[in-house]
Amino acid sequence: MGGVTELFVIMLIIAAAAFAPLGYFIYKYTQKNAQPFGETEPHGDSPSLVNDLAETAIHFIKSKLGKK
Repeated sequence: MGGVTELFVIMLIIAAAAFAPLGYFIYKYTQKNAQPFGETEPHGDSPSLVNDLAETAIHFIKSKLGKK
């Protein structure tokens, strides 16, 4: 019967570790008037090198596919 108890405790520890990020997100979401990460800028308002590169790559691929 000790094996079942040990297995239960181990599974409880694994479950707690698996659901800890979800619990943390819920905890942060309930803070600061339902803003989990404080004041953030809306998407697309600030220039970004990664966004510029992605847009350039998309336009390049579209132009190559359109020529066929």
